[in-house]
Amino acid sequence: MALSDLLYPDNPKRRQELIRLHQELLNCMSTNFRATNELAGVLNEHLGCTITHIQMRESSTVKENCDIIIQAMSEIQHQVQKIDSDMKEKLEPVLYQKLYDIKEPELEKIAIAHKVFSIVLGEATSTAGMVAIKLLGSNLITLTVSKLVSLLAQIGASVLGGISITILGLGIEMILHAILGAMERNQLLAAVRSYEKHLAEFKAASEKYQRAIREVTSLVRQQVQ
Repeated sequence: MALSDLLYPDNPKRRQELIRLHQELLNCMSTNFRATNELAGVLNEHLGCTITHIQMRESSTVKENCDIIIQAMSEIQHQVQKIDSDMKEKLEPVLYQKLYDIKEPELEKIAIAHKVFSIVLGEATSTAGMVAIKLLGSNLITLTVSKLVSLLAQIGASVLGGISITILGLGIEMILHAILGAMERNQLLAAVRSYEKHLAEFKAASEKYQRAIREVTSLVRQQVQ
């Protein structure tokens, strides 16, 4: 038993908690990779976008993988803003305003949006207008993605950022060394609390992001059926 464990009996328990939290963080990141690719696929197929699919890099750090997601989300934000610009350019001001009027029937908004995409793309799928309206009319881009990008940047800049995502296969001592670095083992509690704080916020934002994407993709599947 390490001397720190004799001095601080709770350390073994905190070590296990640190490992569990790290795995939970990676699982959450992995789910966000899949959700981002799913949304990119819908945008590429129905709205003529060319967003590159992303993949988690097991040989890279948490920060490097955070940066990959941030870049993809930023591209999605850019594409949705372009969609809005296309709508504004192609439509009369009154019709464009209808897209954001909560009193206007959604089916009419979808028809307007589809007309624009038929012009922009030359040919648009039957779900193009629906996807465009769902993205423009929801808080997926304006709030959800922006919040998640901010949290990913915070995690990347924190002590967690330099940890390799494959560290779990290396054993407890290697995990502790990677996470704590030169810190004394009696600082395990501070490390656990740091993980808990970042993870709680990250999980909440991730769930909103994934739920918003499920709403879009489920509508697409219904249209196809």
